[in-house]
Amino acid sequence: MTVSSEAIPVETLRWRGARLELIDQRALPARLEYVSCTNAAEVADAIRSMVVRGAPAIGCAAAFGIALEAQRQAHCARAEFDVAMQIAFENLAASRPTAVNLFWALDRMRAALGPGTHPKAAAATLAEAALALHRADVETNRAIGRAGAALVPDGARVLTHCNTGALATAGHGTALGVIRSARDQGKHISVVASETRP
Repeated sequence: MTVSSEAIPVETLRWRGARLELIDQRALPARLEYVSCTNAAEVADAIRSMVVRGAPAIGCAAAFGIALEAQRQAHCARAEFDVAMQIAFENLAASRPTAVNLFWALDRMRAALGPGTHPKAAAATLAEAALALHRADVETNRAIGRAGAALVPDGARVLTHCNTGALATAGHGTALGVIRSARDQGKHISVVASETRP
């Protein structure tokens, strides 16, 4: 019996409206625990302390961090809101300077923010932008999986290096997503994981 990867979703990030829940990857594999973040500073700390790992997951987490901070500041006057948001962008950018997806996500969120919008409207726009970024990452991973699975023959042995699964992304995985998709097509694949640090 083949088990589809759809049956066992890995929720690296869970958006709960007023908080972001992240699998605490420092506790794996011994325990599955979530860290709850309610503002940009907490998300930045989660990125910095390696609660969340993998460039795509870090980018999504940062986008949600901006959305959380906008919600916290939605009651402020626009000038005060802008100052708080600038601090949030700077804190998140400093959390993992080597993560390209982090800066890409922050650029997307800054573009979604736009000038002059009332803070409540801006907060709603930023929450939707973060959700859209999250959905796009999952869709991209699934597209990579479909395209790559077509190239993987039945019975293949695949060597992976580094964290390329669902934990490194918003879901499904990149290189490991190819393997999951091939398995979902009924192919028998074996995997050698050479390294998954840190």
